[in-house]
Amino acid sequence: MTCDFLSLALPGVQQLSPYVPGKPVDELARELGLPVADIVKLASNENPLGPSPAALDAIQAALPELTRYPDGNGFKLKQALSAHYRVGTDMLVLGNGSNDILELVARAFVSPRDEVLFSAHAFAVYPLVTQAIGARPVVVPAREWGHDLTAMADAITPATKLIFIANPNNPTGTWVERDELDAFLARVPEQVLVVLDEAYTEYVTDADFPDGLDYLRKYPNVLVSRTFSKAYGLAALRIGFAVCQPVIADVLNRVRQPFNANSLALAAATAALSDREYLEVSRTVNQQGMAQMEAGLRHLGLSWIPSRGNFIAVDLGREAGPVYQALLHAGVIVRPVAGYGMPQHLRVSIGLAEENQRFLLALEQVLAGE
Repeated sequence: MTCDFLSLALPGVQQLSPYVPGKPVDELARELGLPVADIVKLASNENPLGPSPAALDAIQAALPELTRYPDGNGFKLKQALSAHYRVGTDMLVLGNGSNDILELVARAFVSPRDEVLFSAHAFAVYPLVTQAIGARPVVVPAREWGHDLTAMADAITPATKLIFIANPNNPTGTWVERDELDAFLARVPEQVLVVLDEAYTEYVTDADFPDGLDYLRKYPNVLVSRTFSKAYGLAALRIGFAVCQPVIADVLNRVRQPFNANSLALAAATAALSDREYLEVSRTVNQQGMAQMEAGLRHLGLSWIPSRGNFIAVDLGREAGPVYQALLHAGVIVRPVAGYGMPQHLRVSIGLAEENQRFLLALEQVLAGE
């Protein structure tokens, strides 16, 4: 007799569906017999430039020490982050990507008796970590595909322990303005932790865009989560960080795995942080690519959700699944987002100019063939 281990799992875990990442290039090549070189992946919001040369040099220099455990405290990276963002090292927590930070916060502060608030069409990890610990997810309806902070503030109850806000938001690309965030935080009780998930903030060039770090002094219940996976081009190494009050950081470091950030990630992130030229080029490529993508979609008569990230959610005006599958056969990988309550949209990462054009041509051919 085989034991039904699913029935032994926590109730919240039993109800979970595994996170589905963007399809890897190798997997599509195997499935359809396509040459790897002929496949374009615009599914996972990766930096199309590849890593910073400084990061690659740092990785090469760290390779001889792979036999050693990494620095469990991440001293050098914390020193670099402290200098870069002008925060104390005691305000920093390193994570295995920013997803790790999001999970650490939920595990450390939320119990099954508590509620966790987040918006509809927000990052899939929010409900995943909430259900995994058995807490109650409270999904607040979106406004124009983005966070309705007034409604979110209205939804706070005595049971609310944690609120996730992605700015810019994934997968919609929407963003919260400074005055909205100011008014919202003023209404949040001090015992409710607010996570400002700023995974895409480096792509934003608007000077008036709210910087979560500016709120840490006034609101001790704010935690800012960021990552090196996007604009810094280090998605494969999984390295992110949180900035928060020292007492919150101390709690998170108590539940954090001792070596959750590996040596190559620590070295690469430290080097990438100082490569400002690479970051500026990344922003420029993204701005130009976004303009190219919007012009192409306009030519096709399609609408989209305005985005401040390195991706764009395209409204096909019909079920997106068949179009997604047809694009796969054309060697173009994008991201269906029906699981986010957006069955008519495809999320498309901004790539290099030739990759964007490849997608637009393939999309035009697919739509013409329907």
